[in-house]
Amino acid sequence: MLSKNDSRDIDLSRFPAAAITIDTTQLCLSCLFKLFTKQMNLAPRTAYSEIKRYVFSVPELTGKELARPFFRNAEKNPRCPSCNAARRSHARLDIYRIEGGKQTDAARRALVKSLPKMAENFQIIEVKTTRRAAFYEWLDALGHTLDFADDSWLISTTRALLERREPKLDGAEIFSGVRAVRRSQRLTEGWERDGARLFLSPPLYGETLLVQYLVSRAQTHGGLTLDGRLTLSELLRRLRHAGLFAAPESAGADQFELLEQAINKLAGGGDETLKYYYVIDRRDFLDKVKSVYSSFAT
Repeated sequence: MLSKNDSRDIDLSRFPAAAITIDTTQLCLSCLFKLFTKQMNLAPRTAYSEIKRYVFSVPELTGKELARPFFRNAEKNPRCPSCNAARRSHARLDIYRIEGGKQTDAARRALVKSLPKMAENFQIIEVKTTRRAAFYEWLDALGHTLDFADDSWLISTTRALLERREPKLDGAEIFSGVRAVRRSQRLTEGWERDGARLFLSPPLYGETLLVQYLVSRAQTHGGLTLDGRLTLSELLRRLRHAGLFAAPESAGADQFELLEQAINKLAGGGDETLKYYYVIDRRDFLDKVKSVYSSFAT
């Protein structure tokens, strides 16, 4: 996964860091042309026309296991895993996923208007999901960026949560030099920096423990947090003391129901609809189609 600053020439500076995900998928055009010309018996020119106007789908570009002719490879000069074609036959597809909402809609519309030759070079796909599903996707993506062998991951998860809660937060500046995160005995909400320590209000500290518990359980089966390794009962006790459960909601609920309530609250809603907007950059694809077509045509 790429950061916002790794995109080719698309300005994403108006978007909150937590609202943007950038991924890159490789497409082997040699595989495609062989399919159209050898298996479907199409002339190279016809194959070229069909490939150029192909409409991509989100699953084929973003799935964990990609099917031929799509693949991922971080090497400088990768080979196609299916036909062993060299890099000159590979097209790069950059996929920008924007989380919809009041904080991003204006910036998204401005971005689309600014894209060069939008209709030809870019494809926009709108996908509906739920806030709970989006939260779990965020957790999964976060977990794959962390080094659980280094205790600094606890601070990294705190930063990620604050950036998600406060889209305008400059996480790099706020967390520069932070060595410890503590529960504040004075704050009732929010956070404050004191030297190398960051103090969180009890509710925010509780949310941080919940994120750390969930992400470490998913990645390492650990249940690790700033308060050490916690069982579910211990976690829920801390969340209750932090005020994350309202009395009517928690009355009579079992542990898993309470955990689900806490997750839905942190996610901003359970089954409430949320939209993702995928912007697919097709420029390298269109450029490479021409060159690969030339080789097949001759």
